[in-house]
Amino acid sequence: MLYQDILDRIHAEIVPTLPQGRVADYIPQLACVDERKFGMALYDVDGHFASVGDADERFSIQSISKAFTLTQAMRTADEQLWQRVGREPSGSSFNSLVQLEYENGIPRNPFINAGALVVTDIVLSQLGDAKVALRDFARRLSGAEDVDYDLTVAGSEARLGYRNAALAYFLKSFGNLENHPDAVLDAYFHHCSLAMSCRELAKSFMYLARHGANSDGEVITPSQAKSINSLMLTCGTYDAVGAFAYSVGLPAKSGVGGGIVAVMPGRFSLCVWAPGLDNRGNSLAGSQALERFATWTGESIF
Repeated sequence: MLYQDILDRIHAEIVPTLPQGRVADYIPQLACVDERKFGMALYDVDGHFASVGDADERFSIQSISKAFTLTQAMRTADEQLWQRVGREPSGSSFNSLVQLEYENGIPRNPFINAGALVVTDIVLSQLGDAKVALRDFARRLSGAEDVDYDLTVAGSEARLGYRNAALAYFLKSFGNLENHPDAVLDAYFHHCSLAMSCRELAKSFMYLARHGANSDGEVITPSQAKSINSLMLTCGTYDAVGAFAYSVGLPAKSGVGGGIVAVMPGRFSLCVWAPGLDNRGNSLAGSQALERFATWTGESIF
């Protein structure tokens, strides 16, 4: 399939819509990002690559990093993980406290903030330095040895991350964090501040398109890759998962930095970046771009 022609066509149609979204201004450093940025990149299992726009510009991947930490936790503590976090869509805001109290400190899934904090806690317990572990894992998957944290973004989130701090201490009160909440929060804020490009993210997620295997060997088992893809489909785009599955039909993980990574198992990994968000916290233009891609290519899991 001529993916480059399709990405070029999407680029031409999407650019005029970019100002319609709103950047995540509650994180000061993200509020400074140019809303007119747009990039898209795709790798397929046959080694083909296509990209358009700002596909090589790094941005704050934010919650996309939760797929990486989930992968690390599943590699080291798969059974323990699912005793501490659920696998169901939340139907609530990604940073909700209400649901967490109602369900006795067990987050609904690993992609809402409370769930991601539990996953980070597991990585911290299993691997020691969760910041180094995540950074090195992203470098391995992307093949880019200079991938690193944006410390300005991490600091900005730490200074204003009151809701996440409340979630962490709430989890600790229920006995669902092993480490001190401050240590978990420090790792979590750094993970969200990881800076990567569309090209690097599309390449990094190829292990989920290749049923758990990267170009240098197995990352996770095929069964674990299936599990992560299913969780991305049902929980990966905040509380818009139903609408996203309906319009795009691909497992995906979004972040408030404006990135969305989508995977077609057995076929390709695709990343789009447009900083302007919709009212659910997903990239507005990015979601529209992926809907066009799925429609014009006929590629979806359905």
